[in-house]
Amino acid sequence: MDAIEKCEHLVKDIYNNFDASHDFQHIERVRHNALLISKEEGLVRQDIIELAVLLHDVSDVKYSGNEGKAKETAILDQLQLSLTDRKWIVDIIDSVSFSGGHEKEALTIEAKIVRDADRLDAIGAVGIARTFAFGGAKGRKLYDWSESARVNMTEQEYRTKETSSVTHFYEKLLLLKDLMLTEAGKKIALQRHEFMLAFIDQLKIETSEKL
Repeated sequence: MDAIEKCEHLVKDIYNNFDASHDFQHIERVRHNALLISKEEGLVRQDIIELAVLLHDVSDVKYSGNEGKAKETAILDQLQLSLTDRKWIVDIIDSVSFSGGHEKEALTIEAKIVRDADRLDAIGAVGIARTFAFGGAKGRKLYDWSESARVNMTEQEYRTKETSSVTHFYEKLLLLKDLMLTEAGKKIALQRHEFMLAFIDQLKIETSEKL
């Protein structure tokens, strides 16, 4: 069993204990996105990309609480990677999260691919489904048209205030198109962005008080 197979085996149960917005299907979609982007980017360390994708949410603060990076570290300890590759993977994972607009810089092409692949799964039809799945798991309103999207918020404010699911579109999802780092990511994001705009327009029609 190579490192990728072993890592996949170790992370599956962790992700399948998360809600549907961050389960193992999310990981499979992100890996698929990363493979698509990699084909357009030339020579990359595909093994590093896949391991970073597999591990990028195991210690997500939304689910890990006080555990911090314990799960991520424990799995990396079992993969028998070189110190260089291990640090590379950790650096990629640390650069993926949006963090309310306070993300760390993606310094390598592998990091850019993983970040774009993850963000593509946050937009479009799947992004809409994931947003409402997470909001439902947290007991949040579907929409609240009286809410204003926050700007210049701290990472703590971004993570702690429970705004409606639709407000999350304005605070994150609709910003991602212009934050893509690869050419392939930008192309895919454009169509998904337009789909989200059409969805919001339709939702406004269906929830209008004039109906």
